[in-house]
Amino acid sequence: MKTDIEIARNTPLRPIGEIAAQVGIPAESTNPYGHYMAKVDEHLIDDEKVKKSNLILVTAITPTKAGIGKTTVSIGLALGLNKIGKKTIVALREPSLGPCFGMKGGAAGGGYTQVLPMDKINLHFTGDFHAITSANNMIAALLDNYMYQNRDKGIGLKEVLWRRVLDVNDRSLRYIVTGLGPKTNGFAQEAGFDITPASEIMAILCLAKDEDDLRRRIENILLGFTYEGKPFTVKDLGVAGAITVLLKDAISPNLVQTTENTPALVHGGPFANIAHGCNSVLATKLAMTYADYVITEAGFGADLGAEKFYDIKCRKAGITPKLTVLVATARALKMHGGVPQDQVSEPNLEALKAGMVNLDKHLRNLQSFGQTVVVAFNRYNGDTDEEINYVRQHCAELGVGCEVNNAYALGGEGAADLARLVAETIEQKPSSELHFAYEDGDSVEEKIGKVAKNLYGAASVTLSAAAKKKLAMIAELGYTHFPICIAKTQYSFSTDAKRYGAPEGFGFTVQDIVINAGAEMLVVISGEIMRMPGLPEEPASERIDITYGGEITGLF
Repeated sequence: MKTDIEIARNTPLRPIGEIAAQVGIPAESTNPYGHYMAKVDEHLIDDEKVKKSNLILVTAITPTKAGIGKTTVSIGLALGLNKIGKKTIVALREPSLGPCFGMKGGAAGGGYTQVLPMDKINLHFTGDFHAITSANNMIAALLDNYMYQNRDKGIGLKEVLWRRVLDVNDRSLRYIVTGLGPKTNGFAQEAGFDITPASEIMAILCLAKDEDDLRRRIENILLGFTYEGKPFTVKDLGVAGAITVLLKDAISPNLVQTTENTPALVHGGPFANIAHGCNSVLATKLAMTYADYVITEAGFGADLGAEKFYDIKCRKAGITPKLTVLVATARALKMHGGVPQDQVSEPNLEALKAGMVNLDKHLRNLQSFGQTVVVAFNRYNGDTDEEINYVRQHCAELGVGCEVNNAYALGGEGAADLARLVAETIEQKPSSELHFAYEDGDSVEEKIGKVAKNLYGAASVTLSAAAKKKLAMIAELGYTHFPICIAKTQYSFSTDAKRYGAPEGFGFTVQDIVINAGAEMLVVISGEIMRMPGLPEEPASERIDITYGGEITGLF
């Protein structure tokens, strides 16, 4: 089979104006970025049409380090639904350069289920990530300048909370010292970088309902505290307008197309292990305005991405999926059944059976939100019919629909059966209204406890001294009603990345709580999780190159 980039390069693309017209988006409301990408005016969103659209969330069981193919299934399902005559748009997150050049690779799908042009989408795209990085770091520079210019007036901050960001994996920047040298260089202070997908600006962009809401949220960003102990925000700094200007174009969703010319809106890119893991509310609602069926995904396993999709995005945006698709692979199931990761491609029915406890726990969790669930078995080369039939039979015994996704190799035709199952399930048994994991009025500790114990399987929750201090601060600032966004490993329900399956009775430790007053959520740091990833021993960048003819190779 051809590589992803070979398939992408050999797929005929249609002008982006034709893709927009295909679903009724007016040409005058698009701003083309070349021939095959465009920004779309977010003011086209029609809330009445949004209510009538069928929103479908794609999530997954706990993944392996190689991923689980959630984006491939999302795109494939959109192709399959279009194949059976349903007007469909897929709404996805944008890839980050960090994983693309690091360990995981790109995030534009794979095989014959890609969003295109994949090289541009995986690289600089329409510049949204750069705008977010610039906006975040502009705030940092302006804050440092404010303190520098007022240093002799006794005006400054006792504590600075704001960090810089960069869209690369760079462990050396996690904790640094800035301002060394002569007085004209500023003043020495501890600082650090997070990766751009973890920036509060990214979360704000993805949760904002319009430009006015974007500015309001930017104004409310908590930067630190004065010597008098008062909160200091971007509004106090007086630069919210300038930061909003930097994001003026980035707020508009990006329109591209799939390998079968299905419209795709790709916008925003927070990670689910360190942020809230969902594409923008604007892109989702825009898709729902113009399509009868909208496929969207939430990052990593359902314990992270799906929970945050329901408890943060849906709660704030007022949307509810008609159905949730849970992606599973034989490889991941075998890993959760005790097989070392380097052996998961080998047939092993007994290990697969043992690993079903992970799938079952995710199913129960999703159903606790009131969701009707369909399992998509994402097929890989080497999967046996015996393994596939077992998963199908197991799901049938639980009263859950299950169908194979083979879109990676066959495109829309390979997801047509899954599409029919999804459409029939929505028609016959759509999800009920969402039951959130916690209520707005619960204390922050209660919210953490309900997610950790009821969804993860923890027996107890322990707060560090730093976390307890933040809880007092949160209560004093009046932020206890914010939803929580737990940052933990994506490889386990627990905070131990090597505890596979469905562990129970473990302790859940909260190291810190990051206040995102602009995004209106509390990021709960749990276990040994880093908001700035490092590079692996052999980064993916070592395989990326460009020929003398200008063709990119090694990108996937």
